[in-house]
Amino acid sequence: MNILVLGSGGREHAIALKISESPKTNNLFVAPGNAGTSKIATNVEVGVNDFSAIKQLALKEAIDLVVIGPEDPLVNGVHDFFLRDAELKNIPVIGPQKAAAALEGSKEFAKEFMMRHNIPTAAYESFTAETLNEGYAFLESLNPPYVLKADGLAAGKGVLILQDLEEAKKELKAMLVDSKFGNASATVVIEEFLDGIELSCFVLTDGTNYKVLPTAKDYKRIGEGDTGLNTGGMGAISPVPFADSTFLDKIERQIVKPTVDGLKKDDLPYVGFIFIGLIKVGEEPKVIEYNVRMGDPETEVVMPRLKSDLVEVLMAMANGTLDKINLEIDERAATTVMAVSGGYPEAYEKGKEITGTENIKDSLVFHAGTKLSDGKVVTNGGRVIAVTSFGKDFREALQKSYQNMEKLHFDGMYYRKDLGFDL
Repeated sequence: MNILVLGSGGREHAIALKISESPKTNNLFVAPGNAGTSKIATNVEVGVNDFSAIKQLALKEAIDLVVIGPEDPLVNGVHDFFLRDAELKNIPVIGPQKAAAALEGSKEFAKEFMMRHNIPTAAYESFTAETLNEGYAFLESLNPPYVLKADGLAAGKGVLILQDLEEAKKELKAMLVDSKFGNASATVVIEEFLDGIELSCFVLTDGTNYKVLPTAKDYKRIGEGDTGLNTGGMGAISPVPFADSTFLDKIERQIVKPTVDGLKKDDLPYVGFIFIGLIKVGEEPKVIEYNVRMGDPETEVVMPRLKSDLVEVLMAMANGTLDKINLEIDERAATTVMAVSGGYPEAYEKGKEITGTENIKDSLVFHAGTKLSDGKVVTNGGRVIAVTSFGKDFREALQKSYQNMEKLHFDGMYYRKDLGFDL
């Protein structure tokens, strides 16, 4: 088969690597890809939201399957674009249609979905610029900390958790009236703060059947001890040590099954990955958010643990036969550590040469923000490169990831040295 993966990050590199290992794969293309994907696939300079260029590429290369990495094109309706086009409609697309992608595209839509299907989540209210004063009153009714979420896509940066009531009011006004996150914060969801430990659950669905991939936990804050600004993720661990079989059973029964059933009941066609951000409060799982694609950097620890042929699994999703598939998972723990550009998640420079990847042994290297420039691999984003390792437990795996991370170098390189500190 000729397969196209859309995206350019570590997630796409990890998915592309698994696809490249399948005997069912003939030609593999990644658009736009990065320096890492160029080693295992053909990179094509096409943007993930340039649907007409994607169409030309799919027809030119006789693509048999399209896998969508990031959320943007899904929320913008890339799957619907394929279905509506006479020349493309028979090419299977992995990723939900636009109506279902609103689970990530709109926090308010996701909250309403959870309420409708009795899926456990935090109490909430939504506000716009017109209802700012009601928003202030709702904040006054809550105990700190206060959680403010931009309704739309804000590149993982639209959630604020604040201790001070006056600061929360000021930020609410900044989001609604001063468009702090642009159009994404035209509506803001304020919700009760849930105290617990977070984890992620990944589900594959063909719209009726589902399979649950291994759990993972990522680390969002730039600073050690989970301090400082939120990032796209500084590393991840799989499986999550505190998620025992009883707890996993609760997740499946109370959250996964009602989610897949709810999509069907609401007539929201969904073929793809569902990433469920969870929090363990006491012994109970609650949903923080839905994402309509795999997480990053969690994909870099979840995908390497999948022993099944990924192309077979993807085709079963596309054909509605996921119930016939048996997922084989590597029992070992996996960890990934992400190296980022100096200054990230605020201003940072690009174009720094990356050296040392050839010295890495016994670990996988996933490129995120990299590109080839005059034959050299250089930085091309905030989150640059991830090192994933296996071990009998997460501590052994982390030790290996850190040992190999020390062999990499680029100007301003930074990574967290305390992953797993809370486990």
